[in-house]
Amino acid sequence: MTQAQLAQGNAPLLAVRDVSVVFGGIIALNGVSFDMHKGAILGLIGPNGAGKTTLFNCLSRLYQPSTGDILMEGVSILTRPAHKIAEIGIGRTFQNVALFPNLSVMDNVRVGCHARSSSDIISDSLKLAWVRRGETEINRKVHEILDYLDLGDVAHTVVSGLPFGTQKRVELARALAADPKILLLDEPAGGLNHEEVHVLGDLIRRIRDERHMTVLLVEHHMGLVMSIADHVVALNFGRKLAEGTPAQVQADPDVIKAYLGSKDDQ
Repeated sequence: MTQAQLAQGNAPLLAVRDVSVVFGGIIALNGVSFDMHKGAILGLIGPNGAGKTTLFNCLSRLYQPSTGDILMEGVSILTRPAHKIAEIGIGRTFQNVALFPNLSVMDNVRVGCHARSSSDIISDSLKLAWVRRGETEINRKVHEILDYLDLGDVAHTVVSGLPFGTQKRVELARALAADPKILLLDEPAGGLNHEEVHVLGDLIRRIRDERHMTVLLVEHHMGLVMSIADHVVALNFGRKLAEGTPAQVQADPDVIKAYLGSKDDQ
């Protein structure tokens, strides 16, 4: 039995409640609701324009829903600005890698650690003892994460010179450095070859199991989603189309039509 199954009787870690987003009269999301339970890998799928990235941006507070609410451990996150969202345990990667290209791998990951740091510019400039102890702990943590993701050999390499697949792992390392309770992965398989996607799937499961994180995965690669997700939510034109186990969603007639088209459409 998976951690997600064990958690089904508990209150959700994250609850999306009737969320709608309207941009200038265009409905990007229309009354979407679902729950995420602790320890689950939830796959969020849908054709281009379905509203997946819009929902992700609401969860990371880049967008403000027009209506509805998003609750983390029973408390609304919608009053928090984007730069405060890491403090409550939400971390994310981006569809297009959003690293600091002229910094080293290590310094990019250190940024993730500082997202949860309590230091300030005055304490840092005075190099107070507690700040020095904090920096020592950050360095230890960064090295641990780099080793965990097999990035130790490129720790001091500027990220702009690294292959795209490696940059994706650096961004994942930065997200892990903030110790998120929920890890939002925005199309992590994009640009990866078949073997790299297989390795990625194993890695996401390891992160869930070994680092005790809950994962929300937005992904076009159906093979990856269906092989690792405990639960799947399918969107289309901003609405929730289907929800259930991977097998249930794959067999849903509305999902099949949205992805493949009906015979009448062909």
